[in-house]
Amino acid sequence: MKNEIRTHLNDPGQLEKLYRTNKVPFKREFSTMYPELKGNALADFWNERLNYESDEINWGTGRELLFVIIASLLAGFIAKIPAMFQINEEFFYPRNIGFIFLPLLTAYFAWKNNLQLKQIAVICGAMIVSLIYINVLPASTKSDTLLLACIHLPLLLWVMLGAAFVGNNLTDYNKRLDYLRYNGDLIVMTTLILIAGGIMTGLTIGLFSLIGFQIGEFYFQYVAVFGLAAAPVVGTYLTQTNPQLVNKVSPVIAKIFSPLVLIMLVIYLFAIVFSGKDPYNDREFLIIFNLLLIGVMAIIFFSVAESSKTARNTTATWVLFLLSAVTIVVNGIALSAILFRIAEWGITPNRLAVLGGNLLMLLNLLFITVLLFRALTKKSDIAAVGKSIALFLPIYSIWVLIVIFLFPLIFGFE
Repeated sequence: MKNEIRTHLNDPGQLEKLYRTNKVPFKREFSTMYPELKGNALADFWNERLNYESDEINWGTGRELLFVIIASLLAGFIAKIPAMFQINEEFFYPRNIGFIFLPLLTAYFAWKNNLQLKQIAVICGAMIVSLIYINVLPASTKSDTLLLACIHLPLLLWVMLGAAFVGNNLTDYNKRLDYLRYNGDLIVMTTLILIAGGIMTGLTIGLFSLIGFQIGEFYFQYVAVFGLAAAPVVGTYLTQTNPQLVNKVSPVIAKIFSPLVLIMLVIYLFAIVFSGKDPYNDREFLIIFNLLLIGVMAIIFFSVAESSKTARNTTATWVLFLLSAVTIVVNGIALSAILFRIAEWGITPNRLAVLGGNLLMLLNLLFITVLLFRALTKKSDIAAVGKSIALFLPIYSIWVLIVIFLFPLIFGFE
């Protein structure tokens, strides 16, 4: 892409064609080249075009706003299904928590990206099958396979959302990285919405109590529930119509938290030695250890996705390399602990699920670490790291499918 931009730098028509064909790679590569092109009239124009940000809030089209309002209301009604139809909440929410908003976000991106009918049919079919399947599984408070299916089902819905997000070009790894960035931006925006909603809730309940109306119970049962369900929908709408709201915040968060998490992990590994606890004989500690691992992996994924769209930053790459290397150590400890528990007490659904997940994360981390080292030694660039993450995402999806649909059959719904 760099060579093509340089070759056609004085050909406005060809540059426009390059941009329309590959918008994300064009913007990324142009941004890295611009410092040396500065002063060229056409290069200056493209820099302003690609980086122009309006100070005004964009509310999108009327149809889009109407879609978001209806989707937000639907999310609230889905969340209130147990109360409206006298369904046991302990049965409904663990199985259907992902269906409250993820299918609505999927519908939003399917509509925005004009998905082909065939792809829409596949996504809808997968969601309907998943909805029926998870709700007909035998009800049991002691079934590990049911618990695993309930935990992994939102991940499957997340994959379906990703398929709608990338549109009709499922093989475009840049779109997959954009999906990871969208998730980071959505977390930031949804958190801000929830903080603002919490402040408004406190003020509303307090003001009404001053005049003798105790509306706390009603407010939490209806207004707050609808607000919580709608927050990801509204957050998605705002990030897509106003990317300037968070596209400066997310990279800063990634740059701040990556070194902090690295320091925390190193200190934590040393603290384990003196704590007297270990994941080999303490099941709860092993669970927390794996949750820590998943959280760090998410930070690495998000940081790489953010770094891959900016110019090379050696310090940030070093931080990511060291973080990946330390995370391999954490993964190795978790993996050895689960292998030890399997050797001592045999295979269970939980242990096999954790084993498979840890093996996939270890393999992915090894690829990431090697490619980060190659980027540091200038044998490759950070974009190759992002590509490896994007190419690995479908493998995680396959494992999620196995845990949800095959584990209950393999272990007899145990």
